[in-house]
Amino acid sequence: MAFENFPPSESTPSTNPRQQKKDWRTLLSIPLIIALLGTWGYIIWDKSKTKDEIQKKDFQYSAVISEKDTLQSLLEEATMRYDILKTTNAKNDSTITSKDRNIAAKKAQIQSILSKQHATAAELKQAKEMIASLNTDIADYKAQVELLKGQNVVLTQEKEVVTKERNKVRQEYDSAKTVIKQREDIIDVGSTLHAANFTILGIEDKRNGKEKETTKAKKVDKIRISFDLDENRIATSGTKDLYILVTAPDGKPIAVEALGSGMFTTREGDQKSYTQKVNVNYSQGQKQRVSFDWKQNSPYTTGDYKIEVYHNGFKIGEGTRHFKKGGLFG
Repeated sequence: MAFENFPPSESTPSTNPRQQKKDWRTLLSIPLIIALLGTWGYIIWDKSKTKDEIQKKDFQYSAVISEKDTLQSLLEEATMRYDILKTTNAKNDSTITSKDRNIAAKKAQIQSILSKQHATAAELKQAKEMIASLNTDIADYKAQVELLKGQNVVLTQEKEVVTKERNKVRQEYDSAKTVIKQREDIIDVGSTLHAANFTILGIEDKRNGKEKETTKAKKVDKIRISFDLDENRIATSGTKDLYILVTAPDGKPIAVEALGSGMFTTREGDQKSYTQKVNVNYSQGQKQRVSFDWKQNSPYTTGDYKIEVYHNGFKIGEGTRHFKKGGLFG
């Protein structure tokens, strides 16, 4: 067996290229990992911060919404109290009218702020202060309404007293008027004149200007009516209106408007024709003779002519005259 003698070799470290490359990558990846961890940490921190900001803004927004709702509720509650006061307010005066205008304007301003979608905190603060002022205005309004109600109660009571006093005075006045009217009626009736001693003549006017009494109808030109007015101590002196009604033999009243005939009112309130109106200058307490003529524009007829005299609506006397037919045997 052959042995070869080789010189002993020296031990030297062997270098592996793959091992060297792996070491280099390891050293390079460490900073990258550190940077990546840093980036992730920043991202996580940034997201956390952003989330906090969002949550903070959400909280602020919710707070604003909540405050707006609260303020809106306060406004509605104040408005309801005001509306009730307006409903129960029965009387308006200049003060109430002025307060109504001011309250309406303030309500509109507050509602304008609360209606904004993005109202600021300063605006909400202003709205809150204005609501407080509005409540003060409504309290003053209520006080004014209560004052007016009190005044109305006093006025109503005073009116009732005045009304009762007025009714009492009116009743006394009506009673006095009734008594006075009754006395006036008594005096009026008592002052009514009375006619008596009638004389009714048919008068014929002669060609020579003289007059002749006649009883023949066809010769009568006029009727002369005379009577006495008895003395009356109640009737005052002065002109008295006497209404004379002449009724023809056919029973129809004689009324000729062209000769002064007309209508008068009787004591019962009826309208009655009269033939002639005679004005008499009467002297109180004295007996007086009255005489006048009635000359109509148509011929007189045969029969009875009735003469009635009226004063103060009463018939105070009457007389009759018969005219006969003319001729040899009339």
